[in-house]
Amino acid sequence: MASDDGCRGESEALRLKLEAMGAIFAASVSGVGIPLIGRRRLLLRPGGTGFAAVKAFAAGVILSTGFVHMIPNAAKSIADAAILPEFPFSGFAAMLAALGTLFIDVVGTRFYEKKHSMVEEKGKMKMKEKEKEVRVGIGSSEVSGEGRDEAMHIIGIHAHVAAHGNWKGDKDLSHVRHIVVSQVLELGIVSHSIIIGLSLGVSKSSCVITPLMAALSCHQFFEGFALGGCVSQAKFGSLREIVMAIFFAIATPGGIGLGIAVASTYDPGSPSGMLTDGILDSISAGILIYMALVGLIADDFVGHQKTSSSRLQLACYVSVFMGAMFMSSLALWV
Repeated sequence: MASDDGCRGESEALRLKLEAMGAIFAASVSGVGIPLIGRRRLLLRPGGTGFAAVKAFAAGVILSTGFVHMIPNAAKSIADAAILPEFPFSGFAAMLAALGTLFIDVVGTRFYEKKHSMVEEKGKMKMKEKEKEVRVGIGSSEVSGEGRDEAMHIIGIHAHVAAHGNWKGDKDLSHVRHIVVSQVLELGIVSHSIIIGLSLGVSKSSCVITPLMAALSCHQFFEGFALGGCVSQAKFGSLREIVMAIFFAIATPGGIGLGIAVASTYDPGSPSGMLTDGILDSISAGILIYMALVGLIADDFVGHQKTSSSRLQLACYVSVFMGAMFMSSLALWV
């Protein structure tokens, strides 16, 4: 039954929620899919100017999401709950989440570095064994001239690999960073996406749902592009890329569906509901802020690809600023 303001109506709200699930899912799939499908295209190829600029814009969107949208909302929810004492708990929880993300980042990086080192050591051992067999064969009278040429070629490859070991190590380290960043970023984005989906799902006001649908569709598109860019650079297998993309794409619609299911029993305006929302928002904000600053912006701006071109650095900086301002402007309506 509609109220006087014309915004409340369960059937109308449910219709808009279902539309929001479809629209946000489509935006999420488009955002995360473009860098994965188009990575062989010139403008979207990882390391290219277009790819770097759009990824920087998406990083600005994520940064603004944490600072402008989530922490203020979390602070308001916790204050309205009136359960905790006068203490900036939203900022405190976000700080702890950022430090926890740092720990996960360090441990994950070390794990993958160790894994890559073990693979590289096994490769070197096999190369040495092959070289030893070849050297023995070279001195044997049974080895033909063609066989000796092949043996010397193998030894030459080994020498080349040894000479360029540092370059390969730098490349492996960059690959490891992309692997860790993509996984931790997905953790932060998915948790945040479920929370905002849940908030939309329990809402019973069409006047709230309609602007949220548009804002979240745009927001999920750019978050998806940032995540898809990281996954693309990590060079996972096709199956793993698809699984990561699906988890991201269904997070917000899944949260909306969960919100619809519990809307009759869950009261977001209750003290416990506001406290839960505030704490979860704070934690997600800490993860997203850390990943935006350290995993996306710092990695790209300090990386070798960016330091080699002042024009590309300037373009990325402008893109980050524009992304942050764009997302911040949405706070006027959402």
